[in-house]
Amino acid sequence: MAPSGFQSKVDMTFIGTATAIISVDGINFITDPVFDQVGTTYDMEVVTLESVLPPALGLHELPPIDVVLLSHEDHPDNLDTSGRTLLNGRPVITTPDGAKNLKPRPAVHAINPWQTLPLKIGGKAFSITGTPCVHVPGGETTGFILHAESFGTSLEGLPNAIYFSGDTIYIEELAQMRKKFHIVLAVINLGGATAPTPDGPVPITLDGKSAVKLVQDIGAEVVVPIHYDSWKHFNEPSTESSKIFVEAGLKDKVIWLEPGVVKNIL
Repeated sequence: MAPSGFQSKVDMTFIGTATAIISVDGINFITDPVFDQVGTTYDMEVVTLESVLPPALGLHELPPIDVVLLSHEDHPDNLDTSGRTLLNGRPVITTPDGAKNLKPRPAVHAINPWQTLPLKIGGKAFSITGTPCVHVPGGETTGFILHAESFGTSLEGLPNAIYFSGDTIYIEELAQMRKKFHIVLAVINLGGATAPTPDGPVPITLDGKSAVKLVQDIGAEVVVPIHYDSWKHFNEPSTESSKIFVEAGLKDKVIWLEPGVVKNIL
């Protein structure tokens, strides 16, 4: 249920991996577009990535996409060959490195942590704020906070907002979000993915336990998990993450989406 003062309608469609459509009053934001065929492999030098589940929708089945929220452009489980076709002809918000590497697309905009960009789509004004991420060592990744005037404010006077985590592990800095925004919806990348290093595997995305800590830190009202089960390098299945959420007392906050099906969230 939407909080008091929240005057927008928010639907979501989970497509697979970190790809989801967040529809706000009919304006469609897509996150990290991945649409290549299941079983496609990608040689990343230190590891080969392979998908194990197909996207629930094909590119030809999508509604009109207005904006792309791209957490990073250099990993094929966040942006693949097919997904790149969505970067043309519409605004794309991503990291500074990503914006540089995706040139010469004029509608690609770089965002830094805690920087806010204004964006007007279909006559509706949004503000998009970047959030810090720690993913693969040495790489750039961003999360996003989405706000519109129609979202209203909390009883404490903070702007109601939607948060998309992007690929990140738990970092304490994200707790600052609670001082700046009231997060009515948090879209969280899970999977417990790891990357190989000379000292052994290191975590590069949230797992259930770290996601619980993040959700508690930011005070999210509703949580939608994505980025699980779709790739061989994802170590924590959604069944385990779900169990952890229940044990933490978050069952009533968490909505697991059926892939390919539109779900009203707020």
